[in-house]
Amino acid sequence: MTEQKIQKQISDALTAKGWFVTKLIKTTTNGVPDVLACKNDQCMFIEVKKPGGKLSKLQEFTHRQMRGKGLTVFVAYGVDDVEVIMKLKGIKL
Repeated sequence: MTEQKIQKQISDALTAKGWFVTKLIKTTTNGVPDVLACKNDQCMFIEVKKPGGKLSKLQEFTHRQMRGKGLTVFVAYGVDDVEVIMKLKGIKL
């Protein structure tokens, strides 16, 4: 399955649960995750990879910087990953 299809599945699942979801196509900072999802006072950045996909060194660096600022950033290989990580981080679905 392509990353685009996985992104759509994640976006559709979160939107159905009331999240505002947008794909970050081009930002002024390289390495920023693919998807931003916000609901109430919660926001999370999701880097979507196909199974077996790996982060680039730039993505690893940028994600570390973002986490250092207290932002929620994670990698997902499918919808199930998003739900598991949200539960682990105490983010309300």
